[in-house]
Amino acid sequence: MDLEIEVKLTTIEEMKKSLSLCLILLFFVSTAEADNLAPESIKGAWTISTATAKLLLDKGYPFIDVRGADDFKIGHIPGAYHLSIRNDFDELNLISIVEKNQPVVIYCNGILCMGSSVAAKKAVDWGWLKVFYYRAGIKDWIQQGYLIQPINQ
Repeated sequence: MDLEIEVKLTTIEEMKKSLSLCLILLFFVSTAEADNLAPESIKGAWTISTATAKLLLDKGYPFIDVRGADDFKIGHIPGAYHLSIRNDFDELNLISIVEKNQPVVIYCNGILCMGSSVAAKKAVDWGWLKVFYYRAGIKDWIQQGYLIQPINQ
């Protein structure tokens, strides 16, 4: 076989292997990302949009930000309480903010953040009756042009 043809065949085979590997990686990355999306709903809670979250804020509903302390300090929904899902979010801390028969809005960073879904499920399990799960979170809040409140240091 001619050396030039052999080199081209080898290059084509290498390209096929690379393409196959890329497709496999793409599949796993897209599957992993889909698995990391926050659930669209939580049994016993109401999933709300950003527009609804704004209406509830304007009505004075308490908001619970379950992100980490650094994120909260950088900026949060005005008036939101901070209960980090990793450190502070428990039944006693939540009830110190809002009674079980009162409405509460729970949010985090958005659909790639599982914190608000975990917190909303816990609140429902602990007996809160009016849990609003703000799945889109602060990321969408900012994208919609609503203001955030930083903690002045």
